[in-house]
Amino acid sequence: MDNKTLLFLFLFLFSLYAPISYSDPNPPSVAHAQLTNYGFPIGLLPSSVQAYNLNQTSGHFSVHLGDSCKLTLPPDNYVATYSRKITGKIDQGRIADLQGIRVRAFFQWWSITGIRSSGDNLVFEVGMVTAKFPTKNFVESPKCEGQRSSS
Repeated sequence: MDNKTLLFLFLFLFSLYAPISYSDPNPPSVAHAQLTNYGFPIGLLPSSVQAYNLNQTSGHFSVHLGDSCKLTLPPDNYVATYSRKITGKIDQGRIADLQGIRVRAFFQWWSITGIRSSGDNLVFEVGMVTAKFPTKNFVESPKCEGQRSSS
């Protein structure tokens, strides 16, 4: 076999293998991609996103999940619930007027009203109170732990 034939065979085999080995079985949704465009990690949204709308002018958005979602947020294992529909206003490094995400802390449920990106941290707003967590804890989109069955 000459060098040209060997090179062709190698490139042919590589082209067959490459798409399989480098493709993501669960590619991020448009909503997850938009989070990164605004400076946020994809792990702020569960993997069950089905639809997403964004007004490019105002920044108002809505994210639609298949059902409500419960998951545990790192690093302190806070239980969070996501409604079927999450709304808010996104701008570079800031999500405001957030509705549809609640977290259980200190034996009570709290609505997360905003999220800011601050260096290597995310600052979660619950009314006037804030909590800071490392961004690295939100690099992967979590799967819902349990979903209510639809009646």
